[in-house]
Amino acid sequence: MRDDWDNNNFSRHKRRKKSKRRTLHRSIKLFLILCCCLTVMMLVIGLFANNFPFVKDKQPEAPLTNNAVINTDLNISSTPDTQSDADETAWCLILVNKWNFIPDDYEVELTELTNGESVDKRIYPALQEMFDAARSDGVYPVVVSGYRTADEQQSLMEEKIAAYKAEGCSDEEAITKAEAWVAIPGTSEHQLGIAVDINEDGIHSMSDEVYEWLDQNAYKFGFIRRYPPDKTEITGVINEPWHYRYVGADAAAEIYNQAICLEEYK
Repeated sequence: MRDDWDNNNFSRHKRRKKSKRRTLHRSIKLFLILCCCLTVMMLVIGLFANNFPFVKDKQPEAPLTNNAVINTDLNISSTPDTQSDADETAWCLILVNKWNFIPDDYEVELTELTNGESVDKRIYPALQEMFDAARSDGVYPVVVSGYRTADEQQSLMEEKIAAYKAEGCSDEEAITKAEAWVAIPGTSEHQLGIAVDINEDGIHSMSDEVYEWLDQNAYKFGFIRRYPPDKTEITGVINEPWHYRYVGADAAAEIYNQAICLEEYK
């Protein structure tokens, strides 16, 4: 009997060991299968992310402001403050004389002065600053001529021609003399809106005081004496100590320090 009990007990023990081994084998298989599944899933996710980076990296787009300027050539955006220096100064360095007409598409936005004259609104702050500085030095200038239309320029030319003819000049001679004083319509800086004729106020200052102050100080505010007496052959215009033209502070300083005219600067 004892032998039978021992044999039965051994058989049960053996069966338990086999059952444990089968359970362990199943667990290992399940673990390996799970690892393989996880590996495959990670590979698939990685492949998807590499092929479609915008799914992961795309950020919300910021709205454009009213000041934004889109440069489609470079696919970037910038503001007017980041424009090149050339773009910023091109409008105030345009060369107009008897050989260079105002472009047909030229446009100007005007600001009216208290005396009824008008100027390009972009030069108004510098003009006001210059006049304030002059008055603080005891000099009182006034703008006697600012922006002119083509019709106004034509009228000035006809009046000047008529005046010379009244003095006995022939038609050809009158025209030649008039063009030395008055620009042909389309070639006058006054039509740009960035040139002004400046004289004394007639009460506190004399013309010579105004001209002398402007000659020595106008460049500090971006204005140049456009027609100096020693540059007539280059500018095509006789000496006009009252005619000043805005070119920007940097260009004005260079022109003044080098004693050149705009034609030479360009």
